Amino acid sequence: MIKVAVCGACGKMGANVIEILQGDNEAVAVCGIDARGGNIGGLTVYSSFEDIAGKPDVIIDFSSPAALNGELEYAVKNNVPAVIGSTGFTDEQLAKIKKASEKVAIFRTANFSLGVNLLCELVKRAAQTLGEKFDVEIIEKHHNKKVDAPSGTALMLADSVNSAFDNGKPYVNGREGICGKRGNEIGMHAVRGGTIVGEHDVMFCGEDEIITVSHSARSKKVFAAGAVKAAKWLAGKPAGMYQMKDIL
Repeated sequence: MIKVAVCGACGKMGANVIEILQGDNEAVAVCGIDARGGNIGGLTVYSSFEDIAGKPDVIIDFSSPAALNGELEYAVKNNVPAVIGSTGFTDEQLAKIKKASEKVAIFRTANFSLGVNLLCELVKRAAQTLGEKFDVEIIEKHHNKKVDAPSGTALMLADSVNSAFDNGKPYVNGREGICGKRGNEIGMHAVRGGTIVGEHDVMFCGEDEIITVSHSARSKKVFAAGAVKAAKWLAGKPAGMYQMKDIL
């Protein structure tokens, strides 16, 4: 049985991960880590990684960038692989994740949905086929409590499109005022409202025709299930940076 430590255990995503693990016959949640600490249904939640008793086989993290330093220090020191599902990292933090992956297995993706990862492949193929004659605009929609914009998934989709153009297109986040004629950019637009779980539209706008490729998540459980699958796959892997396409 794979022992999982859930970082961000008191949050909604952490709760979904714990719920899925309760019905899993290959992995089990052995503890949580959250600044609030406490106890969730008999599961001990530590306020920091330094307090963890015993050694888990893998970490699943759906907390916030603020928890990253403690998590990476613990993972490297104890050789515990980490599945990182948080977004909103700075360039400096992303560099720390990459450096940690030289010593321990790290699985990082902006979205654990199978459908979203398929969408990345589809938009790349569309960009290769349609070429420069089509403008690309990405619209992402999330709940009113999401703190970062654009979403990590929107950036992941933009990177997939941009890979078809040798990563030569700049990203423009929204437009305001007299912004002038559209250039060679990929447009990014964020909507925040209500309880929207996550919706992403990638529009390819050509002369007299528009192609839109979309994904809509109806529950956060789809992301939690993907993270649990990734954790079971990652446990025991050698040091390195892994992502969803490695599983697929």
